[in-house]
Amino acid sequence: MACRLNISLFLWLLLVICEAGRQMSKLSNKKLCADSECSHPILIARATQDYYPADCRFIPIRQGQLVYVYSMLKDRGNLFWAGSVQGSYYGEQEARIGHFPSSVVEELQPLMPANTEVKTTKWDFYCD
Repeated sequence: MACRLNISLFLWLLLVICEAGRQMSKLSNKKLCADSECSHPILIARATQDYYPADCRFIPIRQGQLVYVYSMLKDRGNLFWAGSVQGSYYGEQEARIGHFPSSVVEELQPLMPANTEVKTTKWDFYCD
């Protein structure tokens, strides 16, 4: 009996660990980037309002924060961009790239043209 309980507990824990991350629905099938890896920022923008994310695919943004934009989702008329938030000093917020509505930021400084079309993958919308 104790052996069955231990096996059941082990399987339950394994299931919990495996379900830690989850695949979310794709927001788009394509994105525009500066390069094929989407590793270079396209532009710097400033948040014009606070944004509270609906789920883990998105990042929270506070009014006035700088956002480094790395990609623009293509299929939905560039409604969503992906980027990282920069606080008032280095190290204030962990570097996390996520999506946000393009309507909550204003473009400040173009850095590189977004001429490269890249297919999105399941990892673009993965939540952990």
